Amino acid sequence: MTDKKNNGEQMNEENLPKSEQSVTDTVAEEEKDKEVNEDSDKHKSSKKSKKDKSLEQIEELGLKLVELSDRHLRLQAEFDNYRKRTLKEKAELIKSGGESVLTGILPIIDDFDRALSTMTEIPDDDHAKIGFLLIFSKFKDFLKFNGVSEIDAAGKDFDVDLHEAITKIPAPTPELTGKIVDVIQKGYLLNGKVIRFAKVVIGE
Repeated sequence: MTDKKNNGEQMNEENLPKSEQSVTDTVAEEEKDKEVNEDSDKHKSSKKSKKDKSLEQIEELGLKLVELSDRHLRLQAEFDNYRKRTLKEKAELIKSGGESVLTGILPIIDDFDRALSTMTEIPDDDHAKIGFLLIFSKFKDFLKFNGVSEIDAAGKDFDVDLHEAITKIPAPTPELTGKIVDVIQKGYLLNGKVIRFAKVVIGE
């Protein structure tokens, strides 16, 4: 019975006028083309979506790379500054590490200077004087070896960074006006740093 029905449909289609059959074929072709276009659009849309995602990922990775590079440069700069600061502090510590010890020796040097000024009448070949000068010379060599130097003051212009004015007196000569005419206590430097100011008298 089904065969008869199918044969009847085929006969009905064959019996359709040519114009109607042409319209039917055209509609079928359009639907087919529409399905093909839809499939093509879906494919293109899917392809475009994947491409957009790839571009977004590339952009995100690029931003992360820039951020990491910037962070790396900052850390490198901070470490370099830390290293330089540490080296500088270490060098200063080495230079001034024995400052307290050396400063404590300065009053002994003052005593040697005062004692030496009272020995002018003693002959230079006196054994006690020779021994005294030898010890004093060793002290001075020790200070020099450790970077201690005497501040030059007598007859120089007054410098607040090196000298401490105790008082003022009339200048013995016009040339000494505003200059140091006497040194009450010697000043010293340790590797260029003042460890004791020279106490001086200024002429006016």
